[in-house]
Amino acid sequence: MILTIPHTDGEHPACAQAPKLILEQLEKIWANTYGYPIKKPEVKEGSIENIEDAKIYLGGDHSITYYTVKHFKKNNPNGAFIVFDAHPDVFQAFDYPSHQDYLKFLIEEGILSPEEIVVVGIRAPHPSEIKYYKEKEIKYYPFYGYMPLIDTCDAIMEFLRKFDSIYISIDMDILDPVYAPGVSYVEPNGLTSRELFYFLQRLKKTNKIKALDVVEVNPENDINNITTKTAARIIADFL
Repeated sequence: MILTIPHTDGEHPACAQAPKLILEQLEKIWANTYGYPIKKPEVKEGSIENIEDAKIYLGGDHSITYYTVKHFKKNNPNGAFIVFDAHPDVFQAFDYPSHQDYLKFLIEEGILSPEEIVVVGIRAPHPSEIKYYKEKEIKYYPFYGYMPLIDTCDAIMEFLRKFDSIYISIDMDILDPVYAPGVSYVEPNGLTSRELFYFLQRLKKTNKIKALDVVEVNPENDINNITTKTAARIIADFL
């Protein structure tokens, strides 16, 4: 099932429009990357107050991930959390989970332990966030001097061997703006879409992925639906 969660913390309300537009693009996709027909699943609209089991969660901004991961961990105690994001998302500014600090809330509330987390693609951190990552010993792969793509992916695959299940969170600003202009925070020097799909295709082969979210598409900033189309293609490959 795809559960749409058109929720934002209020800073970028346009992100709430994303699920509808991504699903419109998904309707135009007939096959996955490998050419196999895709079967369109049931689609329901949810909310942060009513999270159901779903294979794919469509946001909204990254604040929804606090609620979906909290739900995921109830039934997957030995589950890993992998996030693709340009930002560390531990910059706490409010008393409630927002798109810029949801991960800190998950850690501080004991929903996730640092040993269960991998963050890929950081390239726009605040110094205090990197300090927090190092204090908590969170495994992360930044975009300065990072290992070759295959080596990075191999290291992540080895890390995942000890887990029974995987939750993947994809903030679309993981991609370079050339490939995803429709985000709230445009950050140069990101992954290409081909590189992101390489990661995801390798991860899918573990057969451990229980849930995936796609967040932070901002339609107001998109060009020719590039970002919504890419998000739809990500979903198609997991159906």
